Order: sequence, then structure tokens, then C-alpha cells
Amino acid sequence: MTKTDRRPLRIVTGHQSGWRTTILTAAALVAFAANVLLCRLAIADGQIDPASYTSLRLASGALTLWAILAFSGRASLKKTRDGWVSAIVLCLYAVPYSFAYVSLDAGTGALILFCAVQITMLVAGYSEGHRLRIQEWLGLLAAFGGLVYLVFPGISAPAPLGSLLMAVAGIAWGIYSLRGRGAGDPVAVTAATFVRALPFALIVSLLTLSHLHMSARGAWIAVASGSLASGIGYIIWYAALKGLTTTRASIVQLAAPVLSAIGGIVFLSEDFTARLAIAGSLILGGIATAILGHDDTASGPRSDARSA
Repeated sequence: MTKTDRRPLRIVTGHQSGWRTTILTAAALVAFAANVLLCRLAIADGQIDPASYTSLRLASGALTLWAILAFSGRASLKKTRDGWVSAIVLCLYAVPYSFAYVSLDAGTGALILFCAVQITMLVAGYSEGHRLRIQEWLGLLAAFGGLVYLVFPGISAPAPLGSLLMAVAGIAWGIYSLRGRGAGDPVAVTAATFVRALPFALIVSLLTLSHLHMSARGAWIAVASGSLASGIGYIIWYAALKGLTTTRASIVQLAAPVLSAIGGIVFLSEDFTARLAIAGSLILGGIATAILGHDDTASGPRSDARSA
């Protein structure tokens, strides 16, 4: 076999065509919205408790990613010295995320999550030396104002505890995404992190054992969330990122909470309130303004972005 023959097959080139990127991006966003709807469907209907849902999601996601690695002939799991720290951060996202959807609607939860993720990453950029421009400050203030309006006490305000838990989940996911920058093979790293996070999720299940309940339907929904919406969804997203710049990758994620809200209305019969519409417009518009105001000098694709 020649040296040329031993080169790995590249499914997606570094500068892939526009239509391929569009299809991959759309599929990834649908997967992310499906993750929200599946979690809300299983937990809100009492099909499974949040702790068990989290454990099954992480276990099935890890198994799916490992199977993909094994099938592709790559190393089974990516070992990193600080892998356990990332696993704890991942668990700090996954556990509050599931518990938050006990009381939050799909669209509201996705909006709070997305806002917390983006603000966390922008604040991290500021702490690393990037000074925000006027347009970025205005966008952040609008997004923060929309979030405050969304959770401000009132008849249509979401549950305070659920909102707080989702904000914690968003901050944790933002930190987890930042820690994943330059980690190498994202599939291998994510698979290893899922495996390491599973024991922590199981500990939460043991601590909440008195609330344990699980139907076959709830278990299958959790497995679908971990295997398809999370595992396969991440693979599709990583492929899409090969054709997206950092700014474009951030902007297209604005569609995720919108799709989640539409899905909640269509499939879960959730209400579309004026508060959600106004707050959503402020949050998404503000974040889009901040992202567009950022000096994205990197012309290459974004290779380290992750989504919920």
C-alpha cells in the first residue's frame, strides 16, 4: 500500500460547498431543537424523572459516539489531562437542564439557555483581553434586558427555579464549549467527556432515588435524545462548522430557540405569549447585534463551537 493509499478518507473538505454547509447546518439545528422537545416531552409528562433522564442521555450519547469512532477506525476515546474537569462542567449543564424542564416551556427554556451560553462566551472573550465595541455593548444590554423582562415576576413569567437552573446550565455549557477549544478530534473528546460525566449523573440519581420513576416511553425518549439529538446531532454540527466562520456559526444558532418555541407550540401544545415574543425579540436581536459587532478577523471556519 502506498503512502497515498494510507491517507484517511475525508468526508468533508476544509472548504465545502455552500449547499452542503446549508443542509448540514439546518439538520444540526433541527437536532438541537429536537433535544429540547424530547426533554420537555419526557419530563413534563412525567414519563421519567430528570436525574434518570440525564443518566440515560449521557450513557446513550457516549455509546453512540464510541460506536461511530469504532466504525471509523479512529482511537476509541480521547484522553486529556483535564478531562474530569470538563466532565464535571458537562454534568453541571446536563443535570440542571433536565430539572429545569420540569417547569419551563420548550421555547422559554431554550431562550434562557441560549442567552446564558452566548453571554458567557462574550464575557470570557472580554476577560481574555477583547474589549467590547459600542455595538456589542448595546447588543448585550438589549439581550440582558430581554432576559430580565422574560423572568420578571408576573402572570406569564416562567418559574423562578426553572429559570435559574436553565441559566446555570447555559453558563456551564458556555464554559464547557470554551474548554473544548483546540481539543483535537471533537467526536473523540466529546465521547470521553460523556463517559466521565456519567458517574456524576448516576450520583445525582442516587441522591434523588426517592423520586425515581421511569416508563418505557420515557426511557426511549432519553435514549433518542442522547443518541440522535445529542450524539448524531453533534457529528452533523461539527461537519457544518467546516464551512462556517465564527460569526456565522454564532448567528445561525439564533434559530435554535426559535425552532424550539415553534416545536413546543406545534407538538406540545404550549402557549405563545406576548412576553415570550417581546423577550425573544430583544434577546435574539441583541445577541445578533453583539455578534455582528464583534471583529471576526478569522476567515477560517469555526472548529471549536458546540451547542446544546
